[in-house]
Amino acid sequence: MTKSLFLSFPICAFALIAAAVPSSAATITWATWTSGTASATAGSATGSLTGLGVGLSYTGEMESLIDIPWLPTSSFTGGTVGNAPPTGTNDSIQLFGGGTVVDTVTFSTPVTNPILAIWSLGQPPSFFAQFDFAASEPFTIEGGGVNSSFGGASIFAGGACPANAICGAEGNGVVQFNGTFSQLTWTNPIHEVYYTFTVGATGLATVGTVPEPASFFLMGSGLLGVGVIRKIAQKR
Repeated sequence: MTKSLFLSFPICAFALIAAAVPSSAATITWATWTSGTASATAGSATGSLTGLGVGLSYTGEMESLIDIPWLPTSSFTGGTVGNAPPTGTNDSIQLFGGGTVVDTVTFSTPVTNPILAIWSLGQPPSFFAQFDFAASEPFTIEGGGVNSSFGGASIFAGGACPANAICGAEGNGVVQFNGTFSQLTWTNPIHEVYYTFTVGATGLATVGTVPEPASFFLMGSGLLGVGVIRKIAQKR
């Protein structure tokens, strides 16, 4: 399946209102994905956070390692996130969703406040796709907005989005998980043409830190009018 441009029209999307986490933007070390095995239920990928000395492994749905444009950078920065993922070779993992498989990213060494970048989640004006997380993985949405390929709006939580989930109708943005983690896990229960993700971090957990998420939760939602470009699915 591929995504293609169709037509432009205005919609209202839920704006994010994140829980206050006092911090400033930091330079994120983003994943370099080096290999992958495609499968709707038993896929895998390996990579690293180059410069931090952290190895990455991924299991779950893995349709492909794919190159996408993480543009404009303003849609993938904000809050604690000072730089967007780099656009390059195998810069993200492609998902279709629609199953019950648990997707898992494992860090070889625990990291503090890891970042998840999400590209093109759902379709406008109101077809939501989502990432469902465990209650033990509290998060804040740090930034979001349109992307250069399909328009769209920010990913969001709350409102029409279920608890402990991130939703989008062509949603793009970056999410921080608050605490120290060796793994991130989620499900993608809604099938959609495709969307992608990658992960990053600013540094390793402090020696002696017990891996335990902080007690900050995303709350609230608002409305933001934006222009989007509709995408349609084409079967290969």
